[in-house]
Amino acid sequence: MRRIFLKGLAATTAVALSLGAGAMPSVAETAAEFYKGKKVKFIVPYKPGGGYDEYARLLAPSLEKQTGARVEIVNMPGSGGMKGANEIFNSPADGLTIGIINGSAMVTNELAGIKGADYRVADYNFLGRVVADQRVLAVSTKSGIETYDDMLKSDKPILLGATGLGGSTYVDAVVIGQIMGNNQKVIHGFNSSSDVRQALLRGDIQGMWGSYGSARKGVQSGDFRIVTHSAKEGSKNTPDIPSVFEFAAKTADPAKSEEILEAWDALSAVGRPVAAPPGVPEDRIEFLQAAFSSAMEAPEFVDKAKKAKREVEYIDGKAMAALAKKATQLTPEIKDLFVAAIRGEI
Repeated sequence: MRRIFLKGLAATTAVALSLGAGAMPSVAETAAEFYKGKKVKFIVPYKPGGGYDEYARLLAPSLEKQTGARVEIVNMPGSGGMKGANEIFNSPADGLTIGIINGSAMVTNELAGIKGADYRVADYNFLGRVVADQRVLAVSTKSGIETYDDMLKSDKPILLGATGLGGSTYVDAVVIGQIMGNNQKVIHGFNSSSDVRQALLRGDIQGMWGSYGSARKGVQSGDFRIVTHSAKEGSKNTPDIPSVFEFAAKTADPAKSEEILEAWDALSAVGRPVAAPPGVPEDRIEFLQAAFSSAMEAPEFVDKAKKAKREVEYIDGKAMAALAKKATQLTPEIKDLFVAAIRGEI
């Protein structure tokens, strides 16, 4: 036994000498050890107070518990969310910067080659998705429109409001209008979706596309009515309202209509993911993905999100990565259609 010990000691000493005077071989640091006591920057690409900011602040305490790191929220508004998205994408690949992004908008900006989109959505290291972005068509309850069929059969143009060219409210309206061929006029140029909703309340327009979360308050107050939506398989938010997929099945070319809608729905499904930049070591990404999953399921986060009336539709990092690829790898024909919509050419 003594001979074996001395032989092992000699080998260890030889390794130490080869490493330099006084050096001893070290055990590789685990991801958990790496994060313990570190500071993780959590970038929000919008001003404080909005939905993205609230999700980040609701998540931060649970992420701190799961990672052992201190999570610092950094608001970085600018360029419709692109400034923050670029910052996340181009941050050092050490795993100490993460952030929440407007996935749908970042995909459309990338597809259209919008100046300033210095990222590739499918190349982010996704930790998971906080919530999807179910799209709904809401009309004023004073508009006289009861159903989507009323809109499709209307002889007079239906006035739909939208933000600037290329915004999701505009892209939704023109793409769906292109598929359905209904009589509509899209009034665009509003500064924000909240301005569009105000115009809807005033009666300046009759309807608008947007997220379910944005329309929910107006529906609950009785001011708005949802007439159709993007969820192909149904949704707990709109259980008795027909999906736009049902109407597409009645168009002249149902197969083509559904193919376009599948791509459009993929944009919505990207939703609001949390991601790290490319190139982060795999063990750190796996650690962050597990921490994010646990944080999303933590009772303190779930309860706070429920009290804040914030929807939660978690999917893991691998599923999120697959969605990002599906949304960005379109056929040339469908990509051309979306690019034309994003650029305001439809």
